[in-house]
Parts: sequence; structure tokens; C-alpha cells
Amino acid sequence: MAFGWIDEQAEARRRAGLVRALRPRPADSSLLDLASNDYLGLSRHPEVTEGAAEAARRWGGGSTGSRLVTGSTELHAELERALAAFCGFEAALVFSSGYAANLAAVTTLGPHGSLIVSDAGNHASLIDGCRLARGETQVVGHADPEAVRKALGTRQGAAIVVSDTVFSVDGDRAPLAELAAACREYGAGLVVDDAHGLGVLGDGGRGAPYAAGLAGAGDVVVTATLSKSLGSQGGVVLGPARVIDHLVNAARTFIFDTGLAPAAAGAALAALRLLEREPRRAARAREVAAELHARLTAAGLEAVRPDAAVVSVRAPSPERAVRWAADCRSAGLAVGCFRPPSVPDGISRLRLTARADLSGAEIERAVRVIGETRP
Repeated sequence: MAFGWIDEQAEARRRAGLVRALRPRPADSSLLDLASNDYLGLSRHPEVTEGAAEAARRWGGGSTGSRLVTGSTELHAELERALAAFCGFEAALVFSSGYAANLAAVTTLGPHGSLIVSDAGNHASLIDGCRLARGETQVVGHADPEAVRKALGTRQGAAIVVSDTVFSVDGDRAPLAELAAACREYGAGLVVDDAHGLGVLGDGGRGAPYAAGLAGAGDVVVTATLSKSLGSQGGVVLGPARVIDHLVNAARTFIFDTGLAPAAAGAALAALRLLEREPRRAARAREVAAELHARLTAAGLEAVRPDAAVVSVRAPSPERAVRWAADCRSAGLAVGCFRPPSVPDGISRLRLTARADLSGAEIERAVRVIGETRP
């Protein structure tokens, strides 16, 4: 039978407790949301939704083509200038998703004959970028600059080091300054994904590279999403103008993909302008994360100390993690549930989002529900 192997894999997932299912949410959900990546609470902010609506009214519902044909509008160019200025880089290029931005950066900067050194804890989009790139990939230990040095020392020629800035599973932070120093010893470039740092870390949320003193460096390229702190959708690559020009001419996920919808670009630009006016939101997200961690550990739960806005709580097994998350939902709390193969270390977790707009009462309620439903 055609595709018969799919049934075998489905049964294996069922036995392992790893079945995933879509759960459409209503527009007016009553759940307390600690599952999304809306770190600054901007996805429903009136200025952000109006930015999306105004862009759709002016430019239409879709971008109508790839960026090199009809998909680049004046709005896209304005957003790119604003993102580059905010994050401290010479230029920026907006993509339809953060996944596409990561594929573009890694595949175009890791050509045939080059070495790509990749952190073992990297996001799937960076891993897939390494797989699609024509360079040779060496995976090194998590957040280990000495392992990076050792890998870079194995060959001469072009090389890049690829890492998340804040890792999405445990929320821990990469040693960016040390990674940059290792790269400079060997003349390598540093490519980092700031999806979970933009809007949370750095002065006013300018990101982890800015906080590490790497903004604007000629040997550093940064990717990020517009779908987390900026409450919209899309991705961006930031770096030297010559790198961005190279992506325009060589990145397949830019050349052959339909451009970001105007509504998403308008929402992201409105959120960025709002963050510029209200930089306190970034610090508040970090404060909420610290409070969640303190309360959870005080309740006897094994929570990982957060470096940004992700708080992870260890679960005994994939099956019990799924049940724990379901029990939280039944009690009115939405939490993320990470389990293999999404977690590189095989440890299942609840993943909590520390949103800047959470009140003290909501934090207390979340901790209480998680504690009362623990397996």
C-alpha cells in the first residue's frame, strides 16, 4: 500500500506518547496564556493591530510576489531601515518567516568548501540550514567556546559559527562575546539567531548581540523573528550591507519565496515603534521570568534559571509532560509542552512564556496551577 510506512510511524509515536495534534484557539480564549511567544504582550495591542489593518488597506492583503518581482513595498524598506537602526546594524533584509531567514543566512554563508560549526542546542531551523548548506558541519557541545575553538582549528579557509543567542528550550543564553573572540582568532564569521533575545535583552530590547557589544560588527550576522516580541510574523537578517546584498542575490528562501504580507510588516513596524517609546517592556519581561522561576523553585519544582523570557520546568517523562500540560489547560492555564524529538537532550519540559503584560495575580495563579497539577 502506498505510504504504508506512515501508519507504522504513527503507531510508534502513539506508543511513545509523542503524538502531536492541532488545537485551533478561539479569538476570545479564556485561558491564561503562558504558551505563546508574545513576550511583550503586543500581538493584540491596538497600535499593532491598527498597523496591520492600515498596511492591508494601503498595500493589499498579500505582497503579490517575490521580493525581487512585486513583493517589495516601501513599507518593507521602511521596516528594514527601522530594524537595522534599532538593533545597531548597517542593513537588514526581511523574510516571510524566521525559519526562512535562518535557512538563508546559513546556506548562503556556508558554501561548498567552508566549515560550519553548530551548537548542539540550536533550533531546528539552524540545523536544517546546516543540512542544506554545502559546507561541512561540525556539531559541538552546547555553549562551549573552547569546543568551537577546537573545531575551527581543524582546518584553514572560510568558516562560520552558528548559534542561538537564547536557546528556545531552557531559555539559557549563549556566551556571545566568547564565541566572537573564538571566531576572530580564526577569521571566522559568527551567525546568531536572536529570535528569543530581540525585544527582551539589551538596551530597550535591542537584542543579545547589542548587549554583548557585537552590534554592527563586520564579522557578525544576526537573524531574528518578527513573530515573538514584535507580535507579528516574519523574519529578518541583520548585518553588514555587503552580506545583505549577497543574500538578495544568493538566498533561495528570499529569491523564490513570496514576500512578507504587508499586514505583517505593518504590525511589526508598529510594534517596533511602540517598543522604542516604551523600552521598559523589555526589562519587565525579564522581571516576570525571574519571578516565575523564584516562585516555581520555592514550590519545589525543577525550573531552569532564565536568561531571558523563557522559563522551563522539567517533567518526569513525555507522557507525564503531556498530561501535566493538559491538566493545566483544564485548570485555565495554557503552557507549552516540549518533548522528544523537539528537545536535543531528550528531557521533557513545560515551557512557560514570561510576558511583560502579566500581572502579579496572574503570575501567582500560574504558579499555583502548575504546582497543583504536577504529575
